[in-house]
Amino acid sequence: MKPKISNCISMLLCFCLLWGSAVPVMAAPAALTSLTFDMDYYYNTYPDLQTALGYDYNLLYQHYLNSGLAEGRSGSAEFNCLVYRNQYPDLQASFGTDYLAYCVHYETHGKAEGRSAAGDGSALVTSVAEAAPASTLIGSYATAYNANISRAVNVSLAASRINGMIINPGESFSFNQAILPRTTANGYVEANMIVNKKYVLGIGGGICQVSSTLYAAMLDAGLPATERHPHSLQVGYIPEGMDATISGSALDLKFTNIFAQPLQIQASADQGTLTISLYTL
Repeated sequence: MKPKISNCISMLLCFCLLWGSAVPVMAAPAALTSLTFDMDYYYNTYPDLQTALGYDYNLLYQHYLNSGLAEGRSGSAEFNCLVYRNQYPDLQASFGTDYLAYCVHYETHGKAEGRSAAGDGSALVTSVAEAAPASTLIGSYATAYNANISRAVNVSLAASRINGMIINPGESFSFNQAILPRTTANGYVEANMIVNKKYVLGIGGGICQVSSTLYAAMLDAGLPATERHPHSLQVGYIPEGMDATISGSALDLKFTNIFAQPLQIQASADQGTLTISLYTL
């Protein structure tokens, strides 16, 4: 009897193991293909990433997923996530700000459907809420910059980081906090900046054009600054008295939303024109 019992137990164990092995295991999401992320294109298109990350697929790919998509960077010659999102309201309704979902959709359906996604998304870092008809423009200002020099990278990046920000009534805004520390790890590059009444090279040169343009928009909106500092030299991109310099964590541009409605910043840097507008929602 004992051998029979032992055989039965063995057969039962084998059956359980075989049954358990048939349970499907959820696979990790597949990596994006070259349709939406072409490493060579991404590396060659953005010099700031060459400096900060080097020719490393994993680092570039993670940057694209974690930052590049939302910043309006193109992952390939035919795909820009923000262009794709902004062109198709049905996708906006389905995916919202899930940028990876737009990539997957383009690869699995969008391209075959004949949808287009090519272009420069730097001026399209907007949300569905930004296009809402209930918003009211209260102030705006535009300045010009040279799009073919290194500081343009910093201008575009800083603008993208304040774009879409919403400040509720009574809340405060800090330009320094919004644009993150000026380091190569955060995407900033070396360019001319003013230090002690001299032009010197430094990481993040050019961001003061963004803070100054924002300050000019604040003046247009009647929104007072709670902290603002002029440059030690006059700058050429904005009239005297309308500039706002930023230096490390010591000098900042700050304001408090004095309005009864939420305040939204919209900023775009496109082909040499930096535009910053303030809306109440």
